[in-house]
Amino acid sequence: MAGIPFRSATELSSLIKSKKLGSEELLDLYLQRIEKNNPRVNAVIAMDVAGARQRAKAADQAVSKGDHWGPFHGLPVTIKDSFDLVGLPATWGVPELRDHRPATNALAVQRYIDGGAIAFGKTNVAAYLIGWATANEIYGTTSNPWDLARSPGGSSGGAAAALAAGLTALDIGVDFGGGVRNVAHYCGIFGHKPTYGVTNWVGHLMPGIGNKPDLAVAGPLARSADDLKSALSLIAGPTPDDSIAWQLNLPPPRVSKLSELRVAVMLEDPNFPVDQEVQERIQAVADFFVKSGAKVNARARPAIESGAAFRIFGGLLMSGLASRKNDAEWWKRLSHLRSRFMGAEGGAEEKIFTHADWIELDAARNSLRRAWRAFFSEWDILLCPAAPTVAVPHDPKHAWHERKVTVKGRQISPADPTFWGAFTTVAYLPSTVAPAGVAKSGLPVGVQIVGPEYGDLTCIEVARLLEREFYGFVPPKGWN
Repeated sequence: MAGIPFRSATELSSLIKSKKLGSEELLDLYLQRIEKNNPRVNAVIAMDVAGARQRAKAADQAVSKGDHWGPFHGLPVTIKDSFDLVGLPATWGVPELRDHRPATNALAVQRYIDGGAIAFGKTNVAAYLIGWATANEIYGTTSNPWDLARSPGGSSGGAAAALAAGLTALDIGVDFGGGVRNVAHYCGIFGHKPTYGVTNWVGHLMPGIGNKPDLAVAGPLARSADDLKSALSLIAGPTPDDSIAWQLNLPPPRVSKLSELRVAVMLEDPNFPVDQEVQERIQAVADFFVKSGAKVNARARPAIESGAAFRIFGGLLMSGLASRKNDAEWWKRLSHLRSRFMGAEGGAEEKIFTHADWIELDAARNSLRRAWRAFFSEWDILLCPAAPTVAVPHDPKHAWHERKVTVKGRQISPADPTFWGAFTTVAYLPSTVAPAGVAKSGLPVGVQIVGPEYGDLTCIEVARLLEREFYGFVPPKGWN
């Protein structure tokens, strides 16, 4: 069994509630590990130790009185830098926001806290939340605990690295092109990208933006599927303003055992290749499903052309950023996406999508949603990669938008790996990334489990069954 710092949030909270582990004791353990190990990875970038200790003492006192605060009672957790948390910075990795201190908590963060969690620190992000290399001018570069010469992904790389290294019990990320899923895959942990609209955006807006971006969602990062389910139950649902009129009731999982599953498998795409070592681990999961009695098909696909889906995603993404048309630094960091989706390399004054463009793209998006609905009437889940490679090496000489990513020996734009998140994001679909084992290179590989719209609990349940019967979280060597 994994050591205490690497236990799931669900297990740890249960130990606290049963008085087998103190909340303050666990907080101290994580603080000691951060002091010793965080310099190696640079995952945790700010802490409120005094406030956390006060709340941990209160949590222990509550347990002694038989009072339980929620599913994460007394659990020390970290929060991604870009989410508002009172008393700690929310910089988005942008120097101009170095001194930004929110006056209120983001709603998702508050729901973690209302569920009993103790938010004691913030984790590092990619600057502006752009790219799969977590680095910025304020806090520097975060490394992957599996190989310190490699990236933990982005933009939630600090969260994923902290979880993999046993520095925290739970965190939360942001995903539109794979920001929850690629970091889970790179670091060997669990991550869930919810159905669009299931989680809210209150308290996660970069100052000066002022509106919720199209496509993006908040989703939990953890070391077990049970943690994902509990965390999602807290952060999903309407905002206080909307709750007067509507509630969210996600349908239960479609299946309760692997033999009932109808599984489509997509190892790569003709337009978007995937390294062999990643494909081999996805295939191992598919083979396990076959042995478990599931119906598995490697040719089943939605009636969608992948390149067109990626262009629709790109158009929606870029049109949603039109309000920043005069921000030269922002567009500089998006040069890889602008080149891919706007057909131009130059400055910020070039093409910006109009509202009429967005309306056309939205109609195309809804066509994709209908195609996926038809597909999921025959199949319960789609298995596919979360990214085309294992964790990429650091490249301190180049920003993410200036880099190339090597897939099958060929260098490609850093925009193209985003396809494995975008393909399903554009159609609002949920997906869970679960550990699928270790590649021949010694680095972890995650399998992406995609389900129908609002099939979040199906995705998480399949991840739970895999965790129980195939492979779960394994701490990287050298961190115990």
